[in-house]
Amino acid sequence: MPQAEELRQKRLEKLQNIKEKGINPYPIFVKKHCKIKDVISDFREGSEVALVGRILALRTHGGSTFLNFSDGTGKFQAFLREDILGKDSYQFFLKNIDIGDFLLFEGKLFLTKTKEKTIEVKNFEILAKALFPIPSEWYGLEDIEERYRKRYLDLLINEEVKNKFIVRSKIFSFTRKFFEKNGFIEVETPVLQKEAGGAAATPFKTHLNALDIDLYLRIAPEIYLKMLLVAGFDKVFEIGRVFRNEGVDRAHNPEFTSLEFYQAYTDYFSLMNLVENYLKELTQNIFGKNEIEYQGKRIKFSPPFERIEFDDLLCEEMGAPPSKLTEEEIIKIGKAKEVATEGKHFSKILDGIFKKRCLQKIWQPTFVVHQPIELTPLAKAREDNKKVAARFQLIIAGWEVANGFSELNDPLEQEKRFKIEETLRKKGDLEAHPFDKEFLEALTYGMPPAAGCGIGMDRLCAIFTNSKTLREIILFPLMK
Repeated sequence: MPQAEELRQKRLEKLQNIKEKGINPYPIFVKKHCKIKDVISDFREGSEVALVGRILALRTHGGSTFLNFSDGTGKFQAFLREDILGKDSYQFFLKNIDIGDFLLFEGKLFLTKTKEKTIEVKNFEILAKALFPIPSEWYGLEDIEERYRKRYLDLLINEEVKNKFIVRSKIFSFTRKFFEKNGFIEVETPVLQKEAGGAAATPFKTHLNALDIDLYLRIAPEIYLKMLLVAGFDKVFEIGRVFRNEGVDRAHNPEFTSLEFYQAYTDYFSLMNLVENYLKELTQNIFGKNEIEYQGKRIKFSPPFERIEFDDLLCEEMGAPPSKLTEEEIIKIGKAKEVATEGKHFSKILDGIFKKRCLQKIWQPTFVVHQPIELTPLAKAREDNKKVAARFQLIIAGWEVANGFSELNDPLEQEKRFKIEETLRKKGDLEAHPFDKEFLEALTYGMPPAAGCGIGMDRLCAIFTNSKTLREIILFPLMK
């Protein structure tokens, strides 16, 4: 019999022993008890308390046993003695209780000779019997893929991993407070959509039996959030899951969390300022300073962030401003840079070169502005140059963290853009934007001038937790 199965079989025998004693190893009710963190912060030697938690370590010495346990708020030590518990109770403990089991301990607080805060147990109760031992040093979980599959053990064993998700929670909590403080209201928009719009991505398709219609998991909440601007809301934001049927790598996961916010009567320059203030205050709130360390290098969140023209950035890589090159020349350079060019519009080739050759070189928070208008069918073009969008991308440590622009609110121009995208879809471009009649109809009623921005929260959390990949900062990443 394999070792793992032998261990499980022994615990099943102990479980049976417990039941034969008339004890429920998985009781419904738990006695009133204290949190470990509160007992530690307000330790009163000699006081009687009840504590609960999972056993993490056991050390038995004849008639006494020391153990460590945790309730999620902190760790504590318990001391069990045969002459206090009684022989039968103590022997029952030794024979049937294992590391990983959940218990309630009642007893008196005291300090050991080494000044360690401890509870001297007078009574214990079983709360849950574990049927498999906790890996001590990644027993059976050396493979990083296995860690992600068994994230519950990863979090249980690895304090550093758990702390990353505590930081993630703080980031989300602060984000809501920041936008509410700045006059935004939080809303919820449909995840199941008739048209998967608002971004350039391949959607997941499903079918609703009740109405016998095909639907898509949203690739972005943008369209519905802008409908709320039409409805008279002036500042809205949403934090939610979005889904894109695309590749998986360090910066991409099919299911991820985005923050999108839209503000009426403003422009993309104002939103860049808002994003700068958000990141500056976020850094100060989480770390107490305006800089962090990521992969051995410092990142400073001190506004104003640098702003670089998309054309100027690519000029360094391509040897000439893209606006001065012909489409044939761009295709030739794209091939030389090993970027996909077959059937691609020159603007997407430029975007491919940017992502492959420029992105990783940008470390400090930097706004890359004024991308080709063809890349952003929902954005306004600049008034002084109709070939580029009134748009920005925020790059930090080689990650594209944010994307924002002044929103196109001219229904006739939007219809024209959708027709161009529709032609591209018919030619096989699955990422082209669908022709969204419902959104066009909403625009005809009038949408105020506005700007919107989307922030990849997983990417932001990866940077703030010094994580190399999104999988490290998503609790349960999709696994094959």
